[in-house]
Amino acid sequence: MAVPWLCHAGAGNPAIASSPAAANARLAQYLEAEVAALERRTAQLLQDIQPWEQVRNRWREQAAEMLGLHPLPPRTELQPVITGTAEHQDVVVEKLHFQSLPRLYVTANLYRPRHVTGRLPAVLYVCGHGPVITNQISYGNKVSYQHHGVWFAQHGYLCLILDTVQWGEILGVHHGTYRQDMWWWNARGYTPAGVETWNGMRALDYLLTRPEVDASRLAVTGRSGGGAYSWFIAALDDRVKAIAPVAGITDLRNHVLTGCVEGHCDCMFWVNTHRWDYPMLAVLAAPRPLLLVNTDSDNIFPLDGVIRTDTHLRRVYQQLKRPNDYGLVIGPGPHKDTQNLQVPVFRWFNQYLKGEDPIIHVGATKPFTPAQLKVFATLPADALNTNIHEVFVPAATPPSAPASLAEWTSLRQAWLDALKEKTFAGWPAEDTVRLTKVASAKDAGLLCEIYEISPQPHVVLRLYTLQRTASRRPQQMRLWVRSGPWAEPQLDANLPGALRETRAAFSSHQNPSAAPPAGEIWLALYPRGTGQDTWSGDARKQTHLRRRFMLLGQTVDSMRVWDIRQSVLALNQVKAWNKLPLTLEAQGNMAVNALYATAHLPENLVNRSLSLILHDLPRSHQQGPDYLNVLKILDIPQALLLAASACEQVRVDTPEPSAFSWTETAARNLGWEKRLLIRRGDSSALAR
Repeated sequence: MAVPWLCHAGAGNPAIASSPAAANARLAQYLEAEVAALERRTAQLLQDIQPWEQVRNRWREQAAEMLGLHPLPPRTELQPVITGTAEHQDVVVEKLHFQSLPRLYVTANLYRPRHVTGRLPAVLYVCGHGPVITNQISYGNKVSYQHHGVWFAQHGYLCLILDTVQWGEILGVHHGTYRQDMWWWNARGYTPAGVETWNGMRALDYLLTRPEVDASRLAVTGRSGGGAYSWFIAALDDRVKAIAPVAGITDLRNHVLTGCVEGHCDCMFWVNTHRWDYPMLAVLAAPRPLLLVNTDSDNIFPLDGVIRTDTHLRRVYQQLKRPNDYGLVIGPGPHKDTQNLQVPVFRWFNQYLKGEDPIIHVGATKPFTPAQLKVFATLPADALNTNIHEVFVPAATPPSAPASLAEWTSLRQAWLDALKEKTFAGWPAEDTVRLTKVASAKDAGLLCEIYEISPQPHVVLRLYTLQRTASRRPQQMRLWVRSGPWAEPQLDANLPGALRETRAAFSSHQNPSAAPPAGEIWLALYPRGTGQDTWSGDARKQTHLRRRFMLLGQTVDSMRVWDIRQSVLALNQVKAWNKLPLTLEAQGNMAVNALYATAHLPENLVNRSLSLILHDLPRSHQQGPDYLNVLKILDIPQALLLAASACEQVRVDTPEPSAFSWTETAARNLGWEKRLLIRRGDSSALAR
């Protein structure tokens, strides 16, 4: 299945990186291969799930971690407040708020029958994206879904309808990577899906304080975004006894390849640390009664992905000997809240929560005005809702700078292990890299050669080399790690093609007529998505491409780290280069990528002295490249010490030297003052 805008046209031989069409073709093949690999892994994991309790507990912990909920936050006082009521015929609505964390307000409406006798089953209804905003006043998306609460109350249930962080009465943010360039969400391991899940779990806590609620008869449902939150809440909370997500799930194939990711904001996704496909989440509802509901023409939850998920669920429920407690309903129509979808949910809950199966009459409408359902007359001044993303998943606190080599050795290994497991788990399992010379030319005393490096299938990079032909034997190598699209300068049209291309490769920060000193080889490397391998598409397409990588348990820049690492290893395949001293030089975000690549070079495969020159090094992953969860482990100043541990010398030019005081202190403690040089500088240094 092709990624829609990554057309294969003109890419008959994708071995040569020479056009956007070829780059797009390789990218499409790469995404297809990665999705297929995760599908195979998912099928294997779900093939035999026994012993289920043990397996489920392990997967539940992973799900919680990917939602930013491991360990769970403390269950602080809810401080519930009922601010008023509204009535319609036999239904009473309580307008209330509680705090799922201190100052994180959750606004909600509780629908109940006017006359309650005994304890009733309770339904938690979680809302999708249905904002109601008039004259810059938000009434919450609970208003859009009021008819569900009315029906449940009319038929003997309590129903609590929650506002979301994004479209509640206090407006928060769901579009961090989708629209607002908050790529540090990936680095922090943050997703708004985690906040919505936590709010749902605390809503269950609140329901259990109500004397009208039967704790053994709790259910969760919702559609669209609410369908997704239904899956998340049920996965983590066993108090939910029946689940009916509506239009809230499809699989990675649809998200990544069909392009459904472009129709969803960040609240629909976990940070895919453990590289799950969506059936892994779905089966965590088992063996509780689960009804999967969707329409046949839903463009953001396509039917084919729903059916593939259904196949896994049926197999799991059969393994658990509960096949009748799982159901699938497909109704006609697009992505829309219709009676065709409501009726099966009502019937499912009647069966499993009330033990009855009457004829369903759906007559509920939306009898309340937005003002009648509004909780706050004045919004609380201390609300954390608008910036909950800044504090929900805490960043790691840097340890004290290591005072001895033994202390550093232990800390270094702990960081490398954590990065391998939580940040770079999307790297290939094996160190296989192919280096092939594809062109060579001589002119005016210069020899240029063009190599292709394949650090993994469907990824082909260009490595350009330039040296003086008069040099008998090179003494050292300088590798510039480039970034950005290809920009060919004005060059002599009579130059040989390979030489012209090589000159262009060095042109970003070097005079095109410059030449390396005698005995030195210049190299220029363009990691994936840069240079002639730049992927086409406007800014919006590039944003959603980056989000696709996160869904695969990677990021574009984390895979560029792999590209640089593998390219350094590939240099060993050229006998004349095998033991030459190597200096890596890079700027900005690519400097961070080069730093991590150096820190992760296997000691037994590197038989050369290494140096790093890093220009405009960002002070933190809050501004620098995003790797999954990295800020839960360390930040760039600590990673800089990892790189220094693998190098003879690291020179850093940065506009903020004070940001690296931790690194300088550690270097002094370890006696590395000459190994690590941090100075004030800017990008102009790269031209010198």
